[in-house]
Amino acid sequence: MQELIDRFNAGETRALARLISLLENESDEHELILKELFPRTGQAYVIGFTGSPGAGKSSLVDQVVKELRKKGNTVGIIAVDPTSPFTGGALLGDRIRMQQHALDKGVFIRSMGTRGSLGGLSKTTKDVVKAMDAFGFDWIIIETVGVGQAELDIMHVADSTVVVLTPGAGDAIQTIKAGIMEIADVFAINKSDLPGADKIATEVEIMLDQQRAGITWRPPVKLCSSLTGTGIAELVQAIEKHRQNQLHGTNNSLELKRQERRRSETLDIVNYKWQQRVLQQLHLPGRVNELLDKVAHKEMDHYTAAYAILEYMAANQVVTNTDK
Repeated sequence: MQELIDRFNAGETRALARLISLLENESDEHELILKELFPRTGQAYVIGFTGSPGAGKSSLVDQVVKELRKKGNTVGIIAVDPTSPFTGGALLGDRIRMQQHALDKGVFIRSMGTRGSLGGLSKTTKDVVKAMDAFGFDWIIIETVGVGQAELDIMHVADSTVVVLTPGAGDAIQTIKAGIMEIADVFAINKSDLPGADKIATEVEIMLDQQRAGITWRPPVKLCSSLTGTGIAELVQAIEKHRQNQLHGTNNSLELKRQERRRSETLDIVNYKWQQRVLQQLHLPGRVNELLDKVAHKEMDHYTAAYAILEYMAANQVVTNTDK
């Protein structure tokens, strides 16, 4: 493992790919890997592209990467594709739309299946972001699977979130629905060469006017076309402006956002590890199963049993195999 990490630290792309595979498959070494990578994270800027299926996210990302490469930036791309609930497989077809970057050493593309996650991202996306960040990419772009109005995982990973809309994908009511429309830092109206693009942009601007109270950053609305390349430079400028706004604002909101994410992710791990300890007790005779049996037979209510389980676990300092 140390040899692999040494090759990774030396900038070997194959080592990065292998490390990502270990993280994605949640191998036995994945915690050790993340511990090693952690000191080197926090340098890359993460952009999330999200929107409904068919909005042209992959083609738009392709154009944005081209623009970033013109400026000499290195880019890591995470393209999330839906996993089949029947076969467990994923097409991972986004790479097909990004073939022009296949031989560019300054671009690394990784496709991932959702593997049952319903939030638009794979469960291990955060870990893959850490690997690309530690590897030294200037920018990391995450393209979510096509999402609806409630799959908001990207806002907990990206520093800037671009919501991609297209003409003909919905009426004016769509633009004022809660959820995905509220997480945008930048709106990209893709396929702007089609009729109705200006109408969508106007509807989004009206929505933003209605939400002006208490907003410190008004998301810009940019018309662009991944087919012709029109408006791509302006879209990248809008993202960079949002980055500068966070970096040089009154309270460096980017660092505060990242600090809160680290706290939240730590608590998620605590919650997961604690849950594993409890679940392991279900396979053993003892106090936990006794309490659950009492609830099952209505001899005790859920809350009393839950508190009793917590007290038992804490008092006995139960350790699982995953803690060793």
